[in-house]
Amino acid sequence: MNSLIVAGIGTGIGKTLISAILVEALQADYWKPIQAGDLDQSDTLKVKALISNTLSVFHPESYLLKTPMSPHAAAKIDGIEIELEKLIIPRTENTLVIELAGGLMVPLNSKELNIDLLKKWHVPVVLVSQNYLGSINHTLLSLDLLKTKNIPVMGIIFNGEQNVSTEEFILSYSKVKCLGRIPEIEAITKEEIKKIGQNLTLTI
Repeated sequence: MNSLIVAGIGTGIGKTLISAILVEALQADYWKPIQAGDLDQSDTLKVKALISNTLSVFHPESYLLKTPMSPHAAAKIDGIEIELEKLIIPRTENTLVIELAGGLMVPLNSKELNIDLLKKWHVPVVLVSQNYLGSINHTLLSLDLLKTKNIPVMGIIFNGEQNVSTEEFILSYSKVKCLGRIPEIEAITKEEIKKIGQNLTLTI
């Protein structure tokens, strides 16, 4: 089984959109281990609605939390604690796209962070970056953390409005491969997701 993790340099930068593009491009399975809030319109349901192929399987979340907050805080409100031992990657013969809940240093419980989960799994990461003031710092810090923890990085996908200077510096400094640039999408449809996926340089 080949798996990859979609992680971001922050919140709200398009991990779910990128996950949908990758799932469609690879005809892969999808798994969001932790969903915090928006249970009626979860990320799993959003990705599923954008997929055209009939091969992708959408695996159930391990934790469904009611409040749109950091997983550790949302779990506390629900009276539970997230346990890394219960976050078991689903078995599948297909490629599996795993969408992380929040950024690398987001807490899952009182002691453990997303990065600890990635260390446990040791699955290659696709890092989603977006151009905004401070994104160079956030992207390079994320890449440095992954490197320090010996977590493999497949490459970067830049999402949204392009900034050539920023992207060139990140790629030159980090020596990480650019897997694709996703432009701002006015209307996110199945057709658009499929078309964009065909232009990615991702291979597994």
